Amino acid sequence: MSDGSLSQDEIDALLQETDNLEIDSGFGAAAEPLSEAEKSGILQLLGGIVASQASNLSILTRKNVNLERPTLELLAGDEVMDQLPEEVVDVRLDFSDGLRGEHSYVLDNATAQAVAGLMMGQSGVELDDAALSAVAEALSQIAGPAATEIGNQSGRSVKTEPPDFLQGRREQARIPQGEVVAKLEYPLMIEDEAPSKLIELFSLSLIKEIAAAVAQAPAGAGPQPAFAGPGAVGGPAGGGGRPGAHHPGVQQTFGQAFGAGQGPVTGMPPPNVQPVQFANLQSPSFPAEQGNIGLLMDVFMELTVELGRTRKLIREILGIGEGTIIELDKLAGEPVDILVNHKLIAKGEVVVIDENFGVRVTEIVSPMQRMSDLT
Repeated sequence: MSDGSLSQDEIDALLQETDNLEIDSGFGAAAEPLSEAEKSGILQLLGGIVASQASNLSILTRKNVNLERPTLELLAGDEVMDQLPEEVVDVRLDFSDGLRGEHSYVLDNATAQAVAGLMMGQSGVELDDAALSAVAEALSQIAGPAATEIGNQSGRSVKTEPPDFLQGRREQARIPQGEVVAKLEYPLMIEDEAPSKLIELFSLSLIKEIAAAVAQAPAGAGPQPAFAGPGAVGGPAGGGGRPGAHHPGVQQTFGQAFGAGQGPVTGMPPPNVQPVQFANLQSPSFPAEQGNIGLLMDVFMELTVELGRTRKLIREILGIGEGTIIELDKLAGEPVDILVNHKLIAKGEVVVIDENFGVRVTEIVSPMQRMSDLT
């Protein structure tokens, strides 16, 4: 090869080596968008709150709801679209605070109609704006625990945008932008309804940010307000903490304050424990009643004396004219009723005072009778 050219044998050898090269397509090992550890962390985080999310949806629909742990796939946008039902309801709930990125839920039309009908107390509802608003509210109650748990795990305050919904063919679904989309699929079962699935979509940048934030968060990290007040840890009442979840920060605070599971805490005196003393449950004395009711002494109330009542047909009432005699349900000489604000309190007899009628009280109605009249 003195002239620098290649012989035919050398060219054939180079071509043979090229044929043996492995060309990566799709996601090779080096180009995998999420590592197995990141995928596992995402599935553990989101799978741990499905009970809380199902509980929220059960409260809204007044039906038993079962939401199972999700599966995770990383797909191209057109692959995601191909896997969606033909007709869908797409509810967009982008992350806007703490973490930012595109995020949405997708339901098939039949499931969306079932959820809307249960929430609105109707059957066979059309997917109009009112029904779609109901579905968006339901999915907001599912996104809430997710955002809260992501915030607890990452040590940030995470919020989502108000829901934005649309209904149409799958081609109209708003797939997150980017070459790769994270698709989570939850098996969903609502009592008396056909089994279905809930699809959750994350942009790749958001899912990677969540994975990184959770992986890098120190032990016990979490926004302090999330642990303030009863019911803030675990269960639906805590806004998304999963039932039985272990929060190291909370355990440490309780342990230091009360010495739970350990000896006396240095520098802190033991708690002063005393038995609870309850006040006697007795009727208040008359002077106390007088003191309270004195605030109402200047309030006017309507007092009515009722001579009697009767019931008439409409044609009889229309026939009433001058000289018509109306027979009442009271006998002559029978006590008349004395009412305060239309409630019977006493009985009496009619008297004449100078030229005016009056009533002499002859009987005070017993408290038991007054209570029976109120019911």
